Amino acid sequence: MSHVDLMGDEGVAPGPQGRAEPIQQRSAARLSGLLDAAASVVDEVGFDRITTAMIAERAGASIGTVYRYYPDRVAVLKALHERAVLRLRQRVAQELAATKPATWWDAVDSAITAFVNLYRTEPGFRILNFADRDIPSLDEADLESGSYARQLARAFADEFGLPHDPDLTFRLEVAVELADALLSRAFQVDPLGDERFIGECRRVLQAYLVSFYGPSVPLTFERVL
Repeated sequence: MSHVDLMGDEGVAPGPQGRAEPIQQRSAARLSGLLDAAASVVDEVGFDRITTAMIAERAGASIGTVYRYYPDRVAVLKALHERAVLRLRQRVAQELAATKPATWWDAVDSAITAFVNLYRTEPGFRILNFADRDIPSLDEADLESGSYARQLARAFADEFGLPHDPDLTFRLEVAVELADALLSRAFQVDPLGDERFIGECRRVLQAYLVSFYGPSVPLTFERVL
């Protein structure tokens, strides 16, 4: 599979232009440190209660340093959200490269595994549940499920012969939304994830997509992580 297609321009952070100056490197490290601190605090108190003061204290920085990069807590959470989305796309690409899926369902199943593993290992990954209403200027073009579904549709059409049409993109967007809801629920209480919800996520997505594109694998649902 062409894993680059699953990242796309929308999911890749721009590289440095020309020679990296020390001040740019320090700024990048400071930004990363602030987001790492925010991720840690999110895991402890949730994104509803997090404050810029908590982030500054955890990062060992002044509150002025936080405000130098982010005007408020929502801006920090939005940046953390964007980083989580990027890391998810990177992990999916890595999982697909490692598993070399033979069918479209193998690819979907690998993506679910990547999602589950990030929830288990990535600090602050619950930020993916940060409500859209809390993110300013979110319009239809910015919806991550739609953006990612378009990339998946291109890759699935190229690699597995699925029809590259608006219906495929829409159905993959539905699948992304279903997976997000079910896996978020799986990790709502249990930090390792409720296996029942993880299993049902696989069952629901397979049954839904097979109803349109045929059984690329037998409809058995015994797999448990």
